[in-house]
Amino acid sequence: MKNTSRLPNLRNLGVALRILIIANLALILGAFILSDGMQAFMYQLTGISTFAQPTLLISLFLLYSSYPLLCKLSYGRATAATFILIGLSATAIHAFFSQFWIFSELPSLTRVILYAWIIGALTLYYFNLHHRAYSPAVTEARLQALQARIRPHFLFNSLNAVLSLIRDQPKQAETALEDMADLFRVLMAENRELVPITQEIALCRQYLALEKLRLNERLNVEWLIDEVPPDILIPPLLLQPLIENAVYHGIEPSASGGTITIQIYTKQNEVHLLLKNPYTAHSRHHNGNNMALKNIKERLTLHFDLEASLKSKQVGDTYQVHITLPNQQHKTYA
Repeated sequence: MKNTSRLPNLRNLGVALRILIIANLALILGAFILSDGMQAFMYQLTGISTFAQPTLLISLFLLYSSYPLLCKLSYGRATAATFILIGLSATAIHAFFSQFWIFSELPSLTRVILYAWIIGALTLYYFNLHHRAYSPAVTEARLQALQARIRPHFLFNSLNAVLSLIRDQPKQAETALEDMADLFRVLMAENRELVPITQEIALCRQYLALEKLRLNERLNVEWLIDEVPPDILIPPLLLQPLIENAVYHGIEPSASGGTITIQIYTKQNEVHLLLKNPYTAHSRHHNGNNMALKNIKERLTLHFDLEASLKSKQVGDTYQVHITLPNQQHKTYA
């Protein structure tokens, strides 16, 4: 079986916060074990933290700086390099305090490095468990369930629409079949890596073109994407399920149809995707919408941890979904 273990994204804010929490919980536990009272506990915690906090911060800085190089190594070698960097940080802090230590006792270098490695091992073990729990295989299985929401009626309706065009508009029918082929080719592929946003937009346009065949004037689409850099990377099939939901929940229940607005823009180091569609209060379709949103949230967590978010709300007779994710314009380490 292929080893899918990997280092966490050491340049991710959520990962850094988790490392800080795990390390400090380990410090508190260690101080508690070594103490027989509150006063002794506070003394032990102060003494341990004096070494541990600078070591932790320097280790995070070194790991952040060297992360691009660590990503090129196998998991075993990257783990070994991580322990080396932690050991160097602990050694540097110990050497510093050896010169300026004002207390009576100085922990041995071996003890300091060993304790730093134990915390490092616990942290890597946690992230390994976290990765397995939210591994691409598990998430892809959930994605396949979401992709099943390219509902049979969409396929049948699209085929019927194409059949109605074959005799009178064969060229348009051919284009529609090509769009269907491209769409389902993407849906059947392994969608684990980030893709250029232009690829996702092209897929969405093909999907909407097929829906337009059957909904005609009931479906209108407004694209607000003029300022979007074409090399921004996003998870694949991020927009398409949202647009499908917008058609299914917003356009189909309304006899007069409506307009789906898709806005994509960048702000500072973030990419914002805002989708709006009509909201019909008494539609029976709304019950299935939460599954799609939950799935996308899980995929955003897998790729970006705490640096991405998805928010949805109803504003009057409009339903909005707003996704925020970090601006990545080249293949990095997600």
